[in-house]
Amino acid sequence: MSARTVLQSALADLSDIPATSRWVRSGALRLHVLDYGGDGVPLVVLPGITSPAITMDFVARELTDLVRPIVVDVRGRGLSDAGGTYSLEDYADDTIAVIDGLGLKRPLLLGHSMGARIVAVAAIRGTALRGTVLVDPPMSGPGRGPYPTTLEAFLGQLAEAQRGTDADEVAKAWPRWRRRERELRARWLSSCDETAIAATHLGFESEDFFDAWPKVPAPTVLLHGADSPVVTAAGAAEAKQANPGARFIQIPDAGHMVFWDNPGPALQLVRAALAHLTS
Repeated sequence: MSARTVLQSALADLSDIPATSRWVRSGALRLHVLDYGGDGVPLVVLPGITSPAITMDFVARELTDLVRPIVVDVRGRGLSDAGGTYSLEDYADDTIAVIDGLGLKRPLLLGHSMGARIVAVAAIRGTALRGTVLVDPPMSGPGRGPYPTTLEAFLGQLAEAQRGTDADEVAKAWPRWRRRERELRARWLSSCDETAIAATHLGFESEDFFDAWPKVPAPTVLLHGADSPVVTAAGAAEAKQANPGARFIQIPDAGHMVFWDNPGPALQLVRAALAHLTS
């Protein structure tokens, strides 16, 4: 296993982020979050499997007039500690620790991909929440077929970051992304722990999203890319049947990485969902 690294150039990126670094403890682990401040309803944001908090800065910036975004470096990513195990229950424990550690009152939760699965599990813990937004949650699981991106693909991209990569090389895997987002991925991906990635990928196929999803209380919104291989038409139909109280919103011309693939419409639709939840 290769060691995690946080590049000096990555740390320098933090100087351009209009957020404050805060730290909380979840058991023995120290978790880092980016707190964008303000008097709005707290919105805890949980990114995907290889997305440190800073990679969602462009999303958080567009929401500060509506909410107080608090973006989490999920354990094993960014500046948070690695260690322990990496099940959905572990990640949900960390989410509750962030809520309690920062003294957040009835926050909203928003998660993308892995983060959306974490939101579903955290939401059924009984913690007082104002609502939840799940963005393109992996619906793979036991008996449901494999997650569409292989572990080898994730580890190949991690290896590129560990030996040194740039925005142009990142574009080979993510050609639709804006250059700034490719630059941040190039500098921050090496901060992700290989064990965390492997364990989470295994969880995509061994932990069933539909164990938690039917019990996620209203109000909840599920957004998904119109072209996503992760939330297929069949998966969306099953999710609607399993949780009929949820709202469903389809993001046009977007795959799984909805905010990166088509940022304008994706951000407009998530803003509308949050405005409804905070009204």
